[in-house]
Amino acid sequence: MKRYAVVFERAAHGYAAFVPDLPGCVATGRTRELVERRIRGAIELHLAGMRAARIPVPDPSSWTGAVEV
Repeated sequence: MKRYAVVFERAAHGYAAFVPDLPGCVATGRTRELVERRIRGAIELHLAGMRAARIPVPDPSSWTGAVEV
């Protein structure tokens, strides 16, 4: 099992999420809870598609943090 960093953002009509280590892996939703469920599903589908196409699945290389300024 791998653990990928996910970036969550407030969008114009809800929320969005993307995975820096998996370009093109994104999700949107009206609520935070919905976008969190959807990005989990998007990651699973993205990885399954990569495996089916015999594309190497990248190891996680991004991380999250916060910087106070």
